Amino acid sequence: MNLRAALLSVISLAWASNLPAANNIFSNLDPEHEASWRIPTVHESAIQGRRILHLENIGTLSTIFPSTHRTENRPSDVGGTPIGLMDYFADCEPSTGNPTILAITIATSFKNVAAGSNITLSLRWHAPYHRPYSAAAVPRFSLVGRLEDISAEEVKGQNVAACFVKYHPDAAAWLPGNRIHESKWVRLVVEEIYWIGGFGDRAYIGWIPVEEWQSVTKEEIEKCRLPGEKRGWASWKSWLGFEQDNQGPLEL
Repeated sequence: MNLRAALLSVISLAWASNLPAANNIFSNLDPEHEASWRIPTVHESAIQGRRILHLENIGTLSTIFPSTHRTENRPSDVGGTPIGLMDYFADCEPSTGNPTILAITIATSFKNVAAGSNITLSLRWHAPYHRPYSAAAVPRFSLVGRLEDISAEEVKGQNVAACFVKYHPDAAAWLPGNRIHESKWVRLVVEEIYWIGGFGDRAYIGWIPVEEWQSVTKEEIEKCRLPGEKRGWASWKSWLGFEQDNQGPLEL
């Protein structure tokens, strides 16, 4: 073994020895809670998903390019190819769990939908406080559905613009009627939910029925606490916000 190889070997061993224990990287739980965790139910997973929808505001819209591109200079071979692009959303219809979206009609996602594409909105939880962990341990999911225009009466009655701008102050520049781009209010009518709550040995992975998604109450969303939402980490049951005292939701 030459000197360079020997030095690299020593550096690698030293680096590896300083890594957190595998249990800390690939586990959602602190070691002392390993014996108490359980896999959440479908409904508990739906509650987590609805809280993520309430707290997050940016996701990925996935659509499919149409087979013909008469009005755009696109490569001829992208027809039928999916594309995922970042977009804004807001939880402005909490009684239904349907995300509100400000559709910029010139944007690719909305042109694809207008050409007949289906659409999904993919989200993942970004914990504000966390210890070293694997991103694969954190909940993420996709909402499969269709876009539906929100009527002018609904926009006014539900104060949609104010709700959306609360989530996205910069979006005030391109609200419907602006002089930059044509835009309109739409809702993603959720028809299917695919959920990955984390690692499969301690999280639910699979489909959440839309009826379960819609049945989540405001009170359940407010009581739920997501992993890393508060300083410190606790047991999986605590993450769901169901371990409470008389003072209200558990502070992690």
